Amino acid sequence: MSVGTTAPAGWAGDLERRTDLPTRRLPVKWVIVIDQDLPRGLQANAAACLAASTGRAVPAILGPDGGDASGRAHAGLPWIGCTVLAAPAGEIRRIRDDAAEEAELFVTDMAAIAQRTNVYDEYLAGLARTGGADLTYYAVGLLGPRATVERLTGRLPLLR
Repeated sequence: MSVGTTAPAGWAGDLERRTDLPTRRLPVKWVIVIDQDLPRGLQANAAACLAASTGRAVPAILGPDGGDASGRAHAGLPWIGCTVLAAPAGEIRRIRDDAAEEAELFVTDMAAIAQRTNVYDEYLAGLARTGGADLTYYAVGLLGPRATVERLTGRLPLLR
């Protein structure tokens, strides 16, 4: 298991890029689960931050850049897609804790403390002062084998 740093050893390198298949047919799945009771702005921020964290740790999820018919360039997007789901805060904690036990998953999270400051060093200091059991999570991201991700998140609704 890897929480927020890099994909499990060997996993990212074994990720076969299949840009020719629908995301539902891929053997891997990426989801972000967000606290359904957060204001929309905080939900959007959490999704963007977890997507950036995942892209940094697992760059193989990004497809090639493309160009439109006018010759303008467009940055590559995640070819595996990302499903954004909603859950109550307690469910996010359970998913994060259960996912942390799965060696084949990449897990990233956003603790509530991350959105209480706009100074990154203050976030890190607050995180360092807070025990894991005392953290509240606004969102969690999972990337890995489809069956494992679906077992942990399969009944959750899409974020609306």
